[in-house]
Amino acid sequence: MTDSLTVRDNRTGLEYDVPILDGTIKAGDLGKIRTDDDEPGLAVYDPGFTNTASCRSSVTYIDGEKGILEYRGYPIEQLAEGSTFLEVAYLLIHGALPTKAEYEAWVHEITYHTFVHENVKSFMQGFRYDAHPMGILMASVGALSTFYPDAGRISDADNRHIQVVRMIAKMPTLGAWAFRHAQGKPYVYPDNDLSYTANFLSMLFKMSESKFEADPRLVKALDILFILHADHEQNCSTNAVRSVGSSQVDPYSAVAAGVGALYGPLHGGANEAVLKMLRRIGSKENIPAFIEGVKNGNEKLMGFGHRVYKNFDPRATIIKKACDDVFEVTGVNPLLAIAKELEKIALEDEYFIKRKLYPNVDFYSGLIYEAFQFPPEMFTVLFAIGRTPGWLAQWVELVQDKEQKIARPKQIYTGDRRLDFVPASERWA
Repeated sequence: MTDSLTVRDNRTGLEYDVPILDGTIKAGDLGKIRTDDDEPGLAVYDPGFTNTASCRSSVTYIDGEKGILEYRGYPIEQLAEGSTFLEVAYLLIHGALPTKAEYEAWVHEITYHTFVHENVKSFMQGFRYDAHPMGILMASVGALSTFYPDAGRISDADNRHIQVVRMIAKMPTLGAWAFRHAQGKPYVYPDNDLSYTANFLSMLFKMSESKFEADPRLVKALDILFILHADHEQNCSTNAVRSVGSSQVDPYSAVAAGVGALYGPLHGGANEAVLKMLRRIGSKENIPAFIEGVKNGNEKLMGFGHRVYKNFDPRATIIKKACDDVFEVTGVNPLLAIAKELEKIALEDEYFIKRKLYPNVDFYSGLIYEAFQFPPEMFTVLFAIGRTPGWLAQWVELVQDKEQKIARPKQIYTGDRRLDFVPASERWA
């Protein structure tokens, strides 16, 4: 067997040929390696799944060494420049770019499913005035499963389709209402005459005017940000969607799990940390001292480096250009000068080059969101809206994958064994 791994178990002296397929070996094949038939087989210990493939997927391809990100084979650079978010959503869900008729039908479906039941509005209004928008979004997404009890019929392709449409359509409505709730402003209903992203901005910022018209450059920039966040392979929140979805629950509950994972500061909150860092630096003159602090372990360089990308994050280059378009409308954020100078110095410093620390998508995205006048707690909500098509594409793939089973990882037990129970009357005597 040529494509195989020969493993010698020094405990028994036995050798095993383990097949290699697509650069991986099956964990189950390692399970056949044991010292005795009564003993458990060999398992892999991999906290955080740093080198474990949990599925086969054709949704997103990443080559971290070369800085490549592709959705269904299409480079992210081409999609960001020439596509729209809803077209990219169609691509992720269906696996191919739409024809004109397919795209028009897709946009029409999503546009006319942006409204939510009035009871959802009442549900959201029940949160405290200072509730975090992400907590409101997570609960509201999960609550949708109670409004669509048929969503549990996940083996029905037509039923899956309508739930996918509903979820993509209603996320901006829920996100915008969470934003308005925090401000104590009345919720704004969707405007079916507007595009997906323009409608979202309308629900966010419309006041007394009869119709809200956002600057087209801002609409385009936010659409690009949604595209860049649409999917990113088996990250923490996608893994959560797949893990919960493996129980064959409805997609709203699975996506709510993804929102919950994204809520965490290690996943969705990195761009807020970048803004805090830039404010703490204060001016370009303070950057050299900050860089020295990073090298000495006294400071953290936020927005640099990535678990996957070891060259550069292709999304960061696109977002940097989008910054210029946004600031043309809103005026330049003074933090931009600090960010650009920090990036320039870090990219020329051997310390960071050696460690392959390059700007990631979070380094500039926070500056754009702040230019839109979003408070930091809304950053992850925007992330969640953009990521929804990716979560759903992964979920659709999961429920049709015959190799998938309910998620149930092994553990290494480290506690006590075979203790004798002593009744309370004796323990407390």
